[in-house]
Amino acid sequence: MLLSKVDTVENISKEDFLKRYFRPQKPVLIKGLAKSWEAYDKWNLEYIFEQAGDQVVGLYDNKPADPNKATDEPVTFMKMREYIRLIKSEPSDLRIFFYIITDKLPALLKNFTYPDLGFKYFKRIPTLFFGGSEARVLMHYDVDLGDLLHFQFEGKKRVLLFPPDQAPYLYKVPLSVHTVYNIDYENPDYTLFPALEHAAGYEIFMEHGDALFMPSGYWHFNRYLEAGFSVTLRSFPSSPKRLLKMLKEVFVMRYTDKLMRKLWKGKWVAYKQQSAFKKSQAALNRKRNQPHEHGKL
Repeated sequence: MLLSKVDTVENISKEDFLKRYFRPQKPVLIKGLAKSWEAYDKWNLEYIFEQAGDQVVGLYDNKPADPNKATDEPVTFMKMREYIRLIKSEPSDLRIFFYIITDKLPALLKNFTYPDLGFKYFKRIPTLFFGGSEARVLMHYDVDLGDLLHFQFEGKKRVLLFPPDQAPYLYKVPLSVHTVYNIDYENPDYTLFPALEHAAGYEIFMEHGDALFMPSGYWHFNRYLEAGFSVTLRSFPSSPKRLLKMLKEVFVMRYTDKLMRKLWKGKWVAYKQQSAFKKSQAALNRKRNQPHEHGKL
């Protein structure tokens, strides 16, 4: 993969953010942005342990989704306090996906301020994500196509970001928002996935309090290097074209895929995997056949 360092700033004005990153849809890491929150000291696992310890939460792991089950079905359930004890005491790949603060821990809404960066937030669903030190999140983009401001807390995290136009080299699975399940983004096998070597993106390491701006439709892979959690603030699609695309992906692509999984199960999953390989191989062949600067192949 062709990985570059993302722009990193300590502070940034609304005007600079809009001009340099939001309008051109370019990612940026804002170091320690959460430190400006009055209740910054409450953004830790201990506070969540105290406030939501009795809640039962669905957990996911690193294994590929079972083709006989819905892709959003948890692998197990556990009380929040038991889960936090587990990830703090030993390596674990278990993670909590899409924990909506407004529904499950509204007290936490008082502990942060939406950063004034010049774009409108969709305030209904500020969302938490948790992971043990072995947890990975499959390369994907968010189906709602919102711009994301992603904060990291407690442990460190490695993030890979790729612009939407890199999808042909990432082995995107048809009718889905993710890539094929068996790519190891920590040790990529370019023999099995030759197109991946040409994917151009960013590598980011996040620490407690950092915020990462991820533009709409950006592919991202998250690897928890230590037990921790994050919060994602998102915007609503900012243009009619993006809104129409979001509606198509949510209500057409998503439900078509669910229907086909229900009807064909493993055969449908295998077919999509094969299609992803064929499309990325075709993109690689086109890349190889492009003339170089001096007209040579």
